[in-house]
Amino acid sequence: MTRVVLGSASTGRLGVLRQAGLDPLVVVSGVDEDAVIASLADAPPEQVVSGLAAAKADEVFTHLPAAVVGDCVVIGCDSMLFLDGQLCGKPGDVDTARRQWQSMSGRTAQLYSGHAVLVVRDGAVAHRIADTGITAVHFGSPTDADLEAYLESGEPLGVAGGFTLDGLGGWFVEGIDGDPSNVIGLSLPLLRRMLATAGLSIADLWASRPE
Repeated sequence: MTRVVLGSASTGRLGVLRQAGLDPLVVVSGVDEDAVIASLADAPPEQVVSGLAAAKADEVFTHLPAAVVGDCVVIGCDSMLFLDGQLCGKPGDVDTARRQWQSMSGRTAQLYSGHAVLVVRDGAVAHRIADTGITAVHFGSPTDADLEAYLESGEPLGVAGGFTLDGLGGWFVEGIDGDPSNVIGLSLPLLRRMLATAGLSIADLWASRPE
C-alpha cells in the first residue's frame, strides 16, 4: 500500500487532499526556511519555492517510521506571494501583515506554490521531482475597519502573503487566474502530473487509502 505523507502543517493543504479523496499521514518538517531562502537569494521565485518544498520533503523523509518507508509518497510544499519583484512569505506579526495588505490592496499578485514529490520504495528514494504552480490573485480593497478586524483575527499572520482563499481572507479576493487549489497551497492538477511521471495514478492512491 502506497502511503501518502504530507510534509506540511498547513490545514489548507491537508483539507485539499482530504477533499480530493486522500487521507495523508502528516509529518511536519523542521527545515530552517530562512536559511534555505538565504541560500537561494539570487534565484528566480519559482526556484525559491520549489527549493523550499524539496528541502521540506527531504527532511520529512529522514523522520519517517520503518512501517511507512517501505512504500510511500512524500509531498513537500511551500507558498509565497510575488509582488513588486519580491517574494512575501508569512507576515508573522500584525504590523508586517498590515503593510503587506496596504501594498497589495486593489492589485494583482502571483501566488507561487512549490511542490516536491519523493517516491519511496524499500526505504530509499526511487523518484524525485519538484515543480511550481503559479496563480494570479486579484485583491480587493478592504476598508480600514475590515482590514483591522481581519488582522485582529490572527489568520493573515501565519499564511503566505498574509491572506487565504478558503478562509476569512476570501472576502477580499476578487478573483484568480489559474488553479484555486494552488492558492490554498497545493495544486491538485500539478501534483497529478508530477505523480504520473513516477508511474502513479490518482486511482492508485485512492485505492491505497487506509481504512
